[in-house]
Amino acid sequence: MNDLITDVKNLEIETLKNLRNSKAENTLRAYQSDFKDFAGFCLKNGLNSMPSEPKIIALYLTYLSGFSKFSTLKRRLASIKVVHRLKGHYLDTKHPVISENLMGIKRKMGIKQTSKKPILINDLKLIINVINEDKNEFKKIHNKALILIGFAGGFRRSELVSIEFEDVDFVDEGVKIIIKRSKTDQTGLGMTKAIPYFENKFYCPVISLKQLIDYSKIKNGRIFKISDKTVALTIKKYALLAGLDNTKYAGHSLRSGFATSTAEIGADERSIMAMTGHKTTQMVRRYIQEANLFKNNALNKIKI
Repeated sequence: MNDLITDVKNLEIETLKNLRNSKAENTLRAYQSDFKDFAGFCLKNGLNSMPSEPKIIALYLTYLSGFSKFSTLKRRLASIKVVHRLKGHYLDTKHPVISENLMGIKRKMGIKQTSKKPILINDLKLIINVINEDKNEFKKIHNKALILIGFAGGFRRSELVSIEFEDVDFVDEGVKIIIKRSKTDQTGLGMTKAIPYFENKFYCPVISLKQLIDYSKIKNGRIFKISDKTVALTIKKYALLAGLDNTKYAGHSLRSGFATSTAEIGADERSIMAMTGHKTTQMVRRYIQEANLFKNNALNKIKI
């Protein structure tokens, strides 16, 4: 009997490990960070965070709605659910007290909330020009490659900082970069992004990446030895130096900038998705719609 209990315990431990391994490391860290905030709220108010219940979740979401975007509420809810599952607890996040509360919050918030701005071609050039004035040669080469590759590949921050020397293959047409795992590829199938040479060598991501590898003498391991948060800080730093309002930009601005810029010049959603790795068209269509706001504007027909 004791052996059976031990076997079941071992199976439970192994099952939890499998559940954890089903998620990318960065995704797990994000879940844990979100849950930590929820746990802090519960501790402060004498409520149970683990296992919790729909009423407590609803209270937390109402509390968050006072100072957070609706997308943050949805992400926190997803994180709380996942952490419960990892701990072996079931949490009904579709319970009416949660779903109807969310619906009410969404209506109260009303109009679509503003997200961070994409870095478009002109913004990108301004930022690269400023980086090129950096007196520190390594920082100049490193950050130029970081921004240009991040933009040209439509990378998520976590993907960008995870690129290793072994993932990069320079070919006649440009560079191929293997992404081993990402947010929407939890099974680890991976994908390959192809970035061609640009006509303008100064702004060419392929040449910049080559320069970084040669200058750093990298032979293995990560190319950009920084955290994904540092990507966002780097963007904000140089956006400010370039005379842009850096509060309107974030780490995601490179990825959204790629999608919006390519949509502006007529790229279709399939080719954009092939580079960004989006699994559904919803987000990509938003980028295309944003890019076409002025192109397809009825006011263009008016001559005054």
